[in-house]
Amino acid sequence: MTRSHYLLAALLAAAPAAAAQRPAAAPPPRPEAFEALVRCRSIAEPQARLQCFDAAAAALQTAQERREVVVIDRQQVREGRRRLFGLALPRIPIFGGGDSGGDDDPDEVRTVEGVVASASQDSLGHWMVVLQDDAVWVQTDNNTLALRPRPGHRVVVNRGVMGGFMMRVNNQPGIRVRRTR
Repeated sequence: MTRSHYLLAALLAAAPAAAAQRPAAAPPPRPEAFEALVRCRSIAEPQARLQCFDAAAAALQTAQERREVVVIDRQQVREGRRRLFGLALPRIPIFGGGDSGGDDDPDEVRTVEGVVASASQDSLGHWMVVLQDDAVWVQTDNNTLALRPRPGHRVVVNRGVMGGFMMRVNNQPGIRVRRTR
C-alpha cells in the first residue's frame, strides 16, 4: 500500500468515531403558547391552576386558528413524510431533516409503493414515471427495463445509500431515480 492508501484508510477508520463525538442537535424550542400551558401544571392552588389552564388553552387555540402554531399527530407526520418521500426539502424536523433521523427514527420513510399512472421515455431512453399520487420519478442511470412501465403496474421506490433512490417496476431489477414532483 502506498502512503496515500494508508492515509485514506486512517481517515475512513476515524470518520465513524468523529461522527459519534459530534453533539446531537438540540431540539427546537416549543412554542410559547404551549409552554404557557405546561407551566400551569406547576401551580399548586386548584382555582389559580384552573384559571391558568383556561387562559393558556384559549391562547393556544387562538394561536392555532391564526396558524401561528400547528398541531399534528404522529400519524399525520408519517403520512406527510410518505407523500414528500424523495423530494429535496429543507432541514426541518417535521420533514425528517435536522432531528434524530437515521435508522432509529420510527417515522422515517425508507420505502414507498405506488401504481403507475403514466410513463414515457426521453430521447436518451430514460423513463419518467408518474404515479397515481402525482409523484414524478425520473430515471438517472442507463439501466434498461425489460418491461415498459404501464398504467396499473406496481412500483416500489427504496431509499438507497448516499441519498439515492431505486425504483422497481413489477419486481424487475431496480433503476436509479430522482423525484421531480
